[in-house]
Amino acid sequence: MNINDFAGKTVFVSGGSSGINLGIAKGFAAAGANVAIVSRSPERVAGAVAELRAIAAPGARIEGYNADVRDAEAIAAVLAQAHAALGDIDVLVSGAAGNFVAPALGMSAKGFRTVIDIDLNGTFHVLRAAYEFLRKPGASVINISASQAFTPTKYQAHVCAAKAGVDMLTRVLALEWGAAGVRVNSIVPGPIGDTEGIRRLAPTPEAKANMASIVPLQRMGTTAEIADMAMFLSSPHAQYVTGGVIPVDGGISLIGGRDLSAGLAN
Repeated sequence: MNINDFAGKTVFVSGGSSGINLGIAKGFAAAGANVAIVSRSPERVAGAVAELRAIAAPGARIEGYNADVRDAEAIAAVLAQAHAALGDIDVLVSGAAGNFVAPALGMSAKGFRTVIDIDLNGTFHVLRAAYEFLRKPGASVINISASQAFTPTKYQAHVCAAKAGVDMLTRVLALEWGAAGVRVNSIVPGPIGDTEGIRRLAPTPEAKANMASIVPLQRMGTTAEIADMAMFLSSPHAQYVTGGVIPVDGGISLIGGRDLSAGLAN
């Protein structure tokens, strides 16, 4: 199987209506996969479905659903619908996330809890509900993490805590689901220029230029580059890879703790 040939495969992407997750969905759709996305906003889902259908390979089916990953029952219902429409899930991508820039002392309990609920609890809800619908053996599960999981970052206490939990969940489920032939990995994107996250964390041209300058490869990444890693991890070329936490970040996670205070200007 070619890394860029997913004809006949089914891919489910949570948070798939925008940013990195939509980029991943586009990669799989162009490679021939049937793709289902879920997100909270009906308008964004409709727009993303239109984009995906415009670039999908001939014969690929695209479906969109509305649900909040914080609602375990709603996510379970959507996964059952996607399975009824498209069959067993070959690739599951859990990428719904929330973020904002704030010091711990300036963050409310509700703000902290919201990010934990979306990033960590939402990931658990998606993976737990999807298990019965995964192709076994053979499924690839990919969580979208962040370098804040292992790099202390000022003004990101909520994200650091949530993504550290996501990466540990990745490792635990790789252990628990390996006997069924299900592989579980995390992708850790670096600064991805064409995303809402960067627009929030680096809201000015100066902040964007500064962020790019500290990346060892001296540039921001693209959503297509994250999609490439997702497709590699879901291909036979990676069939012995599980429990991995894999940076696709231009080397930025190598430089230690960071300060995102520029985002406070937004």
